[in-house]
Amino acid sequence: MELIGKTKIDFIGMKKISFIISAVIGIIGIIGIIQISRGAANMGTDFTGGTVLQLRFKNPIHMDQARHALTKNGLEVSLQEIKGGNQLLIKVGKANVAMGKVSDTVQEIFKREFAANPFTVDSSSEIGPSIGEKLRNDTLIAVAISILGIILYIAWRFDFKFGIGAVVATVHDVLAIFAVFFLLDKEVNLLLITAVLTVAGYSLTDTVVVFDRIRENLRKSLKDSMHTIFNLSINEVLSRTIVTSLTTFLASISLFLFGGEVIHDFSFALAVGVVVGTYSSIFVASPIVAVLENRAKPAKA
Repeated sequence: MELIGKTKIDFIGMKKISFIISAVIGIIGIIGIIQISRGAANMGTDFTGGTVLQLRFKNPIHMDQARHALTKNGLEVSLQEIKGGNQLLIKVGKANVAMGKVSDTVQEIFKREFAANPFTVDSSSEIGPSIGEKLRNDTLIAVAISILGIILYIAWRFDFKFGIGAVVATVHDVLAIFAVFFLLDKEVNLLLITAVLTVAGYSLTDTVVVFDRIRENLRKSLKDSMHTIFNLSINEVLSRTIVTSLTTFLASISLFLFGGEVIHDFSFALAVGVVVGTYSSIFVASPIVAVLENRAKPAKA
């Protein structure tokens, strides 16, 4: 499964360019997280409170007609058409209807406006605003605790400098996902947070593989410069990294294309995270450790 042969790419020599790219990604991601913490981004009902219904109609229904029927009755809605059937995913946010009655109100509207097209309720759930706010705060705490756990684990297994490199790479990947979702104005919900934590674990695993090879080569090549050792290590595991990332990416894309609308954004976040995680393990984590060692200079001829 070696897609590429032996390579001699100067990854450490490209650290300035990679750091600039990562800085831009990080800034956009931080802006996105600030907006999320303020509730100003495209927040899902998981965090803002609201009602989610999935209806299955006997005949196809046009989204524009469904949206008009709901909005004219005072409901702020978000609609998604689920492929593979006459199904509609309805998300009702800040509606002028008491919690507990939104689902009944939506069903009454559809029964009245589309009497010739009967439907069944596949699923229905409601979340209060206070619970949504608590979920949002708990989510940010969970991400922070995960990052702290990563730095402690890497520092214990390798060295504190390696721990810093791994954490920066992991934070970089988390920020990258938030940056993409913020720029595309995609909905931020609990499935996205699940994807973020999954990507953090994947990125850490990929980074550890590179760090393991660096540690092995440090023991065997004490006379070589850090620049040489780091480049050698990354090039040695490059084929393995590409194969692993490619297979994981294909699985994520399969979920994105065929998994249905419910996990559409989740699988999209996974696909983005795999690409960014592969980039960060090569162009972010290792160069940072090399810089901290302060010996990342090419060996003199």
